[in-house]
Amino acid sequence: MSQATGLLKPALNAIAEDIDHSFDLLLPLPGDPRNRLVEAMRYATMGGGKRIRPLLVTATAAMFGVSREAAVRVGTAIEAIHVYSLIHDDLPCMDNDGTRHGKPTVHVAFDDAAAVLAGDALHDFAFELLSDPATSGDPFVRIELIRTLAMASGMNGMCGGQMMDIVAETESFDLPTVTRLQQLKTGALLAASVEMGAILGHVPIEGRTHLRGYARDIGLAFQIADDLLDLEGDEETAGKALRKDEAQGKQTFLSLLGPDRAREQARRLVEQAVDLLQSYGPEADLLRELARFIVERNH
Repeated sequence: MSQATGLLKPALNAIAEDIDHSFDLLLPLPGDPRNRLVEAMRYATMGGGKRIRPLLVTATAAMFGVSREAAVRVGTAIEAIHVYSLIHDDLPCMDNDGTRHGKPTVHVAFDDAAAVLAGDALHDFAFELLSDPATSGDPFVRIELIRTLAMASGMNGMCGGQMMDIVAETESFDLPTVTRLQQLKTGALLAASVEMGAILGHVPIEGRTHLRGYARDIGLAFQIADDLLDLEGDEETAGKALRKDEAQGKQTFLSLLGPDRAREQARRLVEQAVDLLQSYGPEADLLRELARFIVERNH
């Protein structure tokens, strides 16, 4: 992550350490025949990933004076949903990938059944965390956190986008449909991360408009950057298989816009996202740096 500078590099290092510690603490081995399940959960969640979603939570929450501990718990819940989606996405019935974060995927390291159950258990674990009074003493905050993550994860969010992505292998999508696909598959969880940081800070719905716009724009920029990495990146650096979309004949931002126009669109989205934070002062600098990092990263 050599491209991350200023506030961002230490923030990325800190959140990676905090999330690993959180999973380590919250997923102890039970010492019975469930061990294999929890081992698979720990294998998938610890020691890998960019942790951008938890960082969005903690960076947003910090703007509103939320404790780091509460924000990390919410970030852990969101990361659990993200990781469960990757475990299932890598399965033979979906993308059939053998490598993730530079190591064998869960179904390769364990087996298909363990991978399915580990994903299922991480999904449930996320909502167990959010419903715990240790996350917030306010039951209204807890229920809003649960609802926000559930909506971002299900048919109107990540799962719906994943289904569209599968359909894209056999159907041609135009630019508005590809945009909608990515807003659901990738953008929904990123947007929820920002929103949930604001919910922790007791920011009312009408006060989250600019933050929602910021999250929407960086979500699309993130996916365009991913598409560019899939085309131009190095598999060893990325830690996963690349150039799959082209091989599967899927319509993407790149296939519809071309690399140069797509790259310019990502830059425009990032600048738009940063502009939406102009009502905030230095407390939003980490969100500004994170937006710019999204289009500059190499994995």
